[in-house]
Formats: sequence, C-alpha cells, structure tokens
Amino acid sequence: MALGEGFVGRSYPPTRVYEVSREKIREFADAIGDPEPAYRDPAAARSLGHPDVIAPPTFAIVMTLAASEQVVADPEFGLDYSRVVHGEQRFDYARPLRAGDRVRVVVSVESVRSLAGNDLLTTKGEVRAADGELVLTARSTLVARGDAAGPPGGAAGSGAVE
Repeated sequence: MALGEGFVGRSYPPTRVYEVSREKIREFADAIGDPEPAYRDPAAARSLGHPDVIAPPTFAIVMTLAASEQVVADPEFGLDYSRVVHGEQRFDYARPLRAGDRVRVVVSVESVRSLAGNDLLTTKGEVRAADGELVLTARSTLVARGDAAGPPGGAAGSGAVE
C-alpha cells in the first residue's frame, strides 16, 4: 500500500479561476450558521478596513478541495480513496478572501509518511489572486488506512489475543 515518498514536492497544474462573489460568501455563511455582518454587508466589511465583504475562514475549502482532488485522482500516486479519511485541515491566511477576488490554487504534495500501518498524505494548496498575490495556504492531511488486519504481529486493532 505504501504511497510513494518520491511524490513529495510534486506540483499539479493551477485550477481554473474561481471568482469569489458576495452571493457565494453569503450562502456559505448561511450554511455554517455564522451571522457575522462582514460576510454579508459591504458597509460592515468596510468599517473593519476591507474593501468589500469577506469570506468566513473555512470558505477556502470551496476552491482548495477541487485542487486536492488532482492528487487523489492521480493514478501514478496510487491512493485507494475508498480507504481514506480526512485527518486535518488548516488555512494560513495572508489576508482574507473577499468578494471580487479571482483566485487559482496550485496544490503540491508536501509530505508522505507511514504511521501504525497507515499512510499519511499532506497536501499544500497555495491560493493566489490574479496578480499573483498569495492570499492563503491550505494544508490538508489525508489518512489512507492500512489493511484491516493491522500491522504484522497482531498489533492493536487486529483482534488478536495472546
């Protein structure tokens, strides 16, 4: 099963341009139940020093998930997605995403390691505005579960009794 460590550093093509809109931001804020006025009202956002409404911090998943799918779908990488669970997600912002931004994401494989019979894959997605400005970096860790029998020798999870 082991994923190839040789893929560390591999970058994938930029995604199509994603245009961040007021409506998409509002819909996302509604979906997560966040009443923050700066997500809906341009005047409220301007009072906080932003040129237009800003997106909730987790909004970036909308564009970064599609970029990460390039890695998952790469047949050379050999990831069995039926055995994958999402381990961690992090967004490091240089500035908030805001209405009117036109962004692209370039994803790369940041690390591949094995732990307790599982493979851990961490991807890094750089979200950049049309002018090249870095808006945020997203990191996602996926866990490709190992064989259900667990590691050799009857370790935890195998159900073996000694």
